[in-house]
Amino acid sequence: MKSAGRMGIHYLQKLHASNVPKELVEIGQNRVIEASLTLIRERAKLKGELVRALGGTAASTSLLGVPLGHNSSFLQGPAFAPPRIREAMWCGSTNSTTEEGKELNDPRILTDVGDVPVQELRDSGVDDDRLMSIISESVKLVMEEDPLRPLVLGGDHSISYPVVRAVSEKLGGPIDILHLDAHPDIYHAFEGNKYSHASSFARIMEGGYARRLLQVGIRSINKEGREQGKRFGVEQYEMRTFSRDREYLENLKLGEGVKGVYISVDLDCMDPAFAPGVSHIEPGGLSFRDVLNILHNLQADVVGADVVEFNPQRDTVDGMTAMVAAKLVRELTAKISKWPAVIPNL
Repeated sequence: MKSAGRMGIHYLQKLHASNVPKELVEIGQNRVIEASLTLIRERAKLKGELVRALGGTAASTSLLGVPLGHNSSFLQGPAFAPPRIREAMWCGSTNSTTEEGKELNDPRILTDVGDVPVQELRDSGVDDDRLMSIISESVKLVMEEDPLRPLVLGGDHSISYPVVRAVSEKLGGPIDILHLDAHPDIYHAFEGNKYSHASSFARIMEGGYARRLLQVGIRSINKEGREQGKRFGVEQYEMRTFSRDREYLENLKLGEGVKGVYISVDLDCMDPAFAPGVSHIEPGGLSFRDVLNILHNLQADVVGADVVEFNPQRDTVDGMTAMVAAKLVRELTAKISKWPAVIPNL
């Protein structure tokens, strides 16, 4: 996977070695970028028009895939995750109703605008500075089609930075973030890479895009992770104290006084017994129901979310982790979308 991830860089080097004028390379790159953004723009317009025509929806979830894996420090399999998550969502082994009764077949609840063509952009020699901007712009294109709100399918965790940046900028101010993960992902620049999946929340906090950052499920954290957490005022809840913190975390109320709440779920927040298909297996994590309890009970206006770090190359033969990721996407959709649903009395 390392060689595939570097394909775009090698292609650009070949162009330079062939003495292709820099101006021609840039013109070609700009065409690919514009084509990529046009695809997302037109799909978002189509889905937004449909939802608005149906009417009565204050917020509707729209999936956006970002198949990026090259900023992973270990394995790059998360680049293959978005289509596997979609396949699991609609595989027919379960119905399309969320636990609280929202029907995913209704476009007022869920639409899909496709993927940012990450590999095609990198094949054209687009570097990470521009790639992050393209991801941000793609998210903004979705949000322009009110009432669509983005639910992003990763990809490694580096995608959270450009997505959160876009959401905050589009809404005009900082947001609160609920981040479920085994790791704080707050290194200044892990292994010298400012866009590393282990540094995404450092970039978010530096940019002032979040007022509060709550990190839940943490169980692999070193001195720098704690120091960076203190520097940015991060609320870090480690698994070693989860039994003590459970009642608070399962009754969170976030977003008062800011533009909304963003949820980022790294699948390795869960114990590998529940989600083995991740790059960084870290025992001692949350159960799947722990995660759902936190999400279901959260009181917040959720303006966007991502599900990241699913690695299909490490999943079980029967696709267990894909189904876990799909279920999370379904329940996050229910949290974001605001359309009446019949909820039985328990």
